[in-house]
Formats: sequence, C-alpha cells, structure tokens
Amino acid sequence: MSLSAPAIRARKRRSGSQPLVMVTAYDEPSARFVDAAGVDIILVGDSVANVVLGHHDTLHVTVEEMCHHVRAVAAAKPRAHIVADMPWLSYHVDAGDSVRNAGALIRAGAHSVKLEGGQIRRSVARAILDAEIPVMGHLGLTPQSVLAFGGFKVQAKTREAAKWLVEDAISLQDEGVYAIVIEGVPSAVGTLATESLEVPTIGIGAGPDTDGQVLVFHDLLGLTNRAPAKFVRQYADLGPVITEALERFAADVRSGAFPSETETYANPEDLLN
Repeated sequence: MSLSAPAIRARKRRSGSQPLVMVTAYDEPSARFVDAAGVDIILVGDSVANVVLGHHDTLHVTVEEMCHHVRAVAAAKPRAHIVADMPWLSYHVDAGDSVRNAGALIRAGAHSVKLEGGQIRRSVARAILDAEIPVMGHLGLTPQSVLAFGGFKVQAKTREAAKWLVEDAISLQDEGVYAIVIEGVPSAVGTLATESLEVPTIGIGAGPDTDGQVLVFHDLLGLTNRAPAKFVRQYADLGPVITEALERFAADVRSGAFPSETETYANPEDLLN
C-alpha cells in the first residue's frame, strides 16, 4: 500500500522522523526508477512543461495533460505517495470546477494534489479538502506566479515578506493541508516556516532545516538543457551516456554490424526450400 497523506503529515523531523524525500516523475519508467530508490513521495509536477514538453515555464500544461502523466506514473504501481500538481488556471476558478479538476487527477491515479499560494487559496483548498481529497501547499517561489514575479526570483527576502509567508503557511495548515513545499527562499525563512508549523515542510532551495527535500528527476540526472538552479545538486550526468549509446547504435546500423545473427530470428526450413 502506498504511503498515505496522514502518514506524511506525521513526519516532522523534530518528532524523530527521517527527512521526507520527494522526487518528480512524469512517466512509468521514471516512476519505477524513483520508487525503486525508496523515495517517500513522487511529485507529478507541472514542471513536466519545462523538462519534458519543452516550454519555458509551467503555465503551458493543462489538466488533461497532467492526467495523462499521472496515469503513466500510476502504472508503475509505486509504494511512494503520488501527489499531482494542479496546473495553472485549474484552481483559480470557482470551487466546483476546482474540485472537479482535482478529482480528475485523483481518478487518473494521484493520491493527493498540490496547489500554489497561501491565504488567497484558502477557500479553494477548503473546497478540495471537503471533497475528501488531500492537499499539499506550495509557498515562496511559486512557478505559476512567474509573470507576476517578473521571473524566477528568490522570495521572502525581507522580514515583512518572511512574516507573510509564515502567515500563509499557517493559514493553509489551519485549512487542513498535510504538507507544504517551500521553494526559493533564504534558509532562515525555511527554518522559520518549519519551526512555526505542525505539518511537514518540503524544501526546494529553502535550506537544510525543512522536514524534507524535493528535486526534479531530470535535474538530478543531468537530463536538462538548461543551467541548473542554485539549489540543484546533480547526482549523475546521464545526457552524454545516452547520446553515446545512441551514436553507437547509429554507427552499427550504418556499418552493417546491427542487427547481427544474435538479434535475428532463424529462418524455418519451409522458407528455405
């Protein structure tokens, strides 16, 4: 059975729990590899727009596309909890449509949904929670706000902004979210938010004191064509390995070395007579 939202909610580090590990996945193979590594949470992120579909931001992915990728991840039958991002404009609408969009992601195979924003999203978070769908929050550098922010910029860099972020986090906690992603803030803000909350925080560029960490699958493995963000640590450089393997295949085809007898079906006697 997959890790549940209530089980994740109980994973505060100060209670002695190990930090939560969350990694993105967007299809069955990536979900299978991530789950085999023993991560706690698989995020089917709207970052699929950037790292898989080739867009410059996360604003160009739809509910239908997210459902497609959630179904592919769910096909791996992971032990990890699957949380799906609600894409831009899927929960910036009335409560009924927001709940229907969240429900579509659950029916596709997610165990919970994630949405960005604080007090401004309280009513929609409440409506989704009232529909018995677990919700994860996301504060700080919220990628769906890139146009309003004027780019991907570190957030909460003043005392007042840090206070607002913590107030937003507490408002989401009060509504009943089971965890909150904190992205792109000074480490002191990540620490303050974590210490102020009873639900776990999952950091991405929020310092070492959050209750967990998340990174993008393609960033971890060197599979992107963009410069990595400051908070990314690349654990492998698979891009050149993949290119080299494909070059070897192309060379073998062109030289006649592939397919060999090993990769060829034998001819039945009836075909030779």
